[in-house]
Amino acid sequence: MPQDAASGWLPFARHVPSPNFDSRPLGVDIDLLVIHCIALPPRQYGGDAIERLFCNRLDPHAHPAFAALDGLRVSAHFVVQRDGVLTQYVSCAQRAWHAGQSQFFGRTRCNDFSIGIELEGSDDTPFEDAQYDTLIALGAQLLQRYPLRAVAGHSDIAPGRKTDPGTGFDWKRLKNGLALPAGAFPFQRF
Repeated sequence: MPQDAASGWLPFARHVPSPNFDSRPLGVDIDLLVIHCIALPPRQYGGDAIERLFCNRLDPHAHPAFAALDGLRVSAHFVVQRDGVLTQYVSCAQRAWHAGQSQFFGRTRCNDFSIGIELEGSDDTPFEDAQYDTLIALGAQLLQRYPLRAVAGHSDIAPGRKTDPGTGFDWKRLKNGLALPAGAFPFQRF
């Protein structure tokens, strides 16, 4: 698998290609980072359930919480585990299926112009230092490759439908770690 800037695969991430992606529309700039969180089963960390979900191999009978995910086709570009390990599932050049129905300041279909980053965690639980270190390093690399102008939570682009990354996420820490233009965190209060 190529690992140059044009391929959209980052060389320092573990690569586990997901089939849940398609092409981005032509001529659309990738200018938004969307921060999510996920834990499968809920509030349980470690294991390979996220990977199995993103690769369409999650057994819906393996845990009661998985039944609702049966047949779901979802992915993200990246997942940052609790220990900071970074896995890439979809090339940044492609459209990962992470945001669902969404809008960002009047622009619909956020998957078209965003990169989705999942943090292993829950909406109301603090994230780990290692996750912030990896997220900030990843963000710095993405800023070198794409014209990113804003960062939002899943809850910001899908209000009423999603709550992640939730109250456990330290937006100020991310803002202080990334050199983004003024106004890049339009939803956050610091």
